[in-house]
Amino acid sequence: MQRETAPFRADTVGSFLRPTAIKQAREQFAAGEIDAAALRQVEDEAIRDVVAKQRENGLKVVTDGEFRRGWWHFDFFYGLNGVERYEAEQGIQFNGVQTKAHGVKVVSKLGFPADHPMLAHFRFLQSIAGDAVPKMTIPSPSVLHFRGGRKVIDAEVYPDLADYFDDLAQTYKAAIQAFYDAGCRYLQLDDTVWAYLCSEDQKRDIRARGDDPDQLAQTYAQVLNKALEGKPADLTVGLHVCRGNFRSTWISEGGYGPVAEILFGSVNVDAFFLEYDNARSGGFEPLRYIKPGHQQVVLGLITTKVGELEDPAQVKNRLEEAAQYVSLDQICLSPQCGFASTEEGNSLTEAQQWQKIRLVVDIANQVW
Repeated sequence: MQRETAPFRADTVGSFLRPTAIKQAREQFAAGEIDAAALRQVEDEAIRDVVAKQRENGLKVVTDGEFRRGWWHFDFFYGLNGVERYEAEQGIQFNGVQTKAHGVKVVSKLGFPADHPMLAHFRFLQSIAGDAVPKMTIPSPSVLHFRGGRKVIDAEVYPDLADYFDDLAQTYKAAIQAFYDAGCRYLQLDDTVWAYLCSEDQKRDIRARGDDPDQLAQTYAQVLNKALEGKPADLTVGLHVCRGNFRSTWISEGGYGPVAEILFGSVNVDAFFLEYDNARSGGFEPLRYIKPGHQQVVLGLITTKVGELEDPAQVKNRLEEAAQYVSLDQICLSPQCGFASTEEGNSLTEAQQWQKIRLVVDIANQVW
């Protein structure tokens, strides 16, 4: 039952704590003390090191730790045609803390450029991955609509939002093909929006701004499926559903029930990465909608928010609980999220981070 293809029985969501050298180099670059080439050299060295550590700790999949990014999502969006960065009035509100006040808006027709910087980021990762599978992580298309909605999409460019969503799907279809052409065979779409659609508080906010949460779910599912049409058979695409991960805090709570049928039952990804590290995520019953066969569910039972290690016996018990609703052969294991969705990182040490990864690998080896 050991999977030798993506997703792996022991997998990861992608980001790792930024080492001191990266943080210092980014500060120096922002202050004009070093140039882009010098920053890239520091990043390259740190990425070589984090790839080596992933392999040393038993992973068969490696990422670049998202070390070249400040954010899990904005850096990708900055590279798209038609998207412009702006300084927002306030940051994103998490449970007790706010992010930096950055935002993106759509100012002209969307498109995926042939020289998007993250294609080069992937090629570098692939060049140092050795016998491990390099995984690329990018934000899901729904993230480029949900938070700002109509007000950050130029009405002269897209008077009809249906045209915007068509272009969004085509932009991602082009992105998926571009990463594939660059050699990528394992791509992950990170998505906070599906978790918001599980949260009663968030759904109240959605209605208050004039949107219908159920209609948004339909639209986002359609965009994802249009983007995935014609996907190469040997490309694995996963979707990570995130409840918020900034400096060990969170945004959304509520089980997957409200979106399970449309998300698990109709979205044509190969794997769902689902956060299940605490009671906020609800029970495993919604997993009954996961399609039988090749589709996998990667359960995030190991938290990245605190350094304390989980009890392996309890994790195994939870895997058995989940197997009541979806075949154990369709289940994999990972941390619930990355360790540093933004450059600030979560509240644990690098040593604790690697203990968590080792725990995932050890449990997966025992169970499968």
